Amino acid sequence: MIRHLKSLREYIDALKAIGEIQEIDKEVDWNLEIGAIIRRSYDLKSPAPLFNTIKEIEKGFRVLGAPAGVSRQPGLYLCRVALSLGLNPDATGQEIIEALAQAHHQTPIPPKPVKSGSCKENIFLYDQVDLLRLPAPLIHGWDGGRYLNTFGMIAAQTPDKKWTNWSIARIMILDKNRMTGIVSPKQHIGQIHAMWKALNKPMPFALALGCEPVIPFVSGMPIPAYVNESDFIGAYLGEPVEVVQCETVDLFVPATAEIVVEGTLSHTETGPEGPMGEYDGYSWPGMSTDKPVYNVTAITYRNDPILPVVAAGEPVEEDHTAFGLPHAAQTLHELREHQLPVTMCYVPLESACHWLVIAMHKEWRTKTNFNSQELIQTIGKILFKSHAGFGIPKVLLMEDDVDITNTSEVVWAFATRCHPETGEIHFPMEDMAPLPVYLRIQEKRGLMSTKVIYNCLSQDDWTPTQKPVRASFRSLWPTEIQERVLNNWNAYGYR
Repeated sequence: MIRHLKSLREYIDALKAIGEIQEIDKEVDWNLEIGAIIRRSYDLKSPAPLFNTIKEIEKGFRVLGAPAGVSRQPGLYLCRVALSLGLNPDATGQEIIEALAQAHHQTPIPPKPVKSGSCKENIFLYDQVDLLRLPAPLIHGWDGGRYLNTFGMIAAQTPDKKWTNWSIARIMILDKNRMTGIVSPKQHIGQIHAMWKALNKPMPFALALGCEPVIPFVSGMPIPAYVNESDFIGAYLGEPVEVVQCETVDLFVPATAEIVVEGTLSHTETGPEGPMGEYDGYSWPGMSTDKPVYNVTAITYRNDPILPVVAAGEPVEEDHTAFGLPHAAQTLHELREHQLPVTMCYVPLESACHWLVIAMHKEWRTKTNFNSQELIQTIGKILFKSHAGFGIPKVLLMEDDVDITNTSEVVWAFATRCHPETGEIHFPMEDMAPLPVYLRIQEKRGLMSTKVIYNCLSQDDWTPTQKPVRASFRSLWPTEIQERVLNNWNAYGYR
């Protein structure tokens, strides 16, 4: 049963109940200090910091750092992800992926419009707008500016109103009423922006910050074009998300959002954006580029609003949990839709979303009548041409005797099963996200690069009697001996 947490504050209360919130009443500086504390909390897998007093920011404005980071508590490593998705806090990676993938088989439920919501408790229009009042931090050293959006949802709609997209992309403040950020032409927000640009019109947008905790995960999930994320969320939850009409644009936003920023994304005006510490774990000091400008016409917010902030960088942070895990779930769904016997997909969090691991049923040869090369070519053609595969450069394909949600097992299987000469199968000139640090300049500009599938499957010429067995506790000892050892573990003197 999925539990629907209907606001960021309900989510914070759920985190407090299991010791995953660290309230900080000491005054902290928006200029780098908040970002450094968040980054240190990732490194230590500490509770999510909730900053209650921010230098030079009016009383009441707060920041929640690391909203979907990982935990050091035993058995609760993914508890923030699990609670965000309405699962038990001890849910496993496999349970999280399956829950998201299975929502594709539920009936979509559109959002429910309501007359008003808590996001309307304070309303500022046009000349009253001042983005600099908000507690957007300068997160990293060398960042090009203060980033307001690192975990919020951007709502955009096609001119014909047939598709409303909810997505996540970074947005930096330029001044009191302008912002700028990444609008990738191969991502859905970029595709919708291009439709408005073709009409010589700016694109209406609404940025909802501090939403219901499930929303960022689905906003970062690569579901197909013309599928509304809001309807998918309704299918996942089994009930609609409540939304309210914006003040100055014809869009709806979640009613309990902490902060909403409205306006239009220009079809002509650009501004310098970046650099920013990014999900691959690197920053490019001094490297800013011109991006489209968001012109802001309204800001609304709750009393004592809370801004969620992600300090992107080395794993593990939300780019890896709230982006990587939904990508794995979407890939699992799409490969199964092609009748492939895939038992699990996973993005190891430590890979910074550069690895996708696919586990095949151990009898995949019988079920598909493919050899390993035929299977790899089939998967490559499906995955690398899909929205889900756009940002995934490296795939590890193995059998399901490996728990692919356990990074230690993945590293062992990759090291021991992938042949150095024949184990790399390249797919040249595939669509590619521009951020990985290893890309050449022309690849970044062209959004194209080579991708690879690593063959970690059993060898095609092995007979059943030749196939090796894992030399593990579970594999090489009789069940009776295993149970005896486990039952007597403390008697042996272990604690």
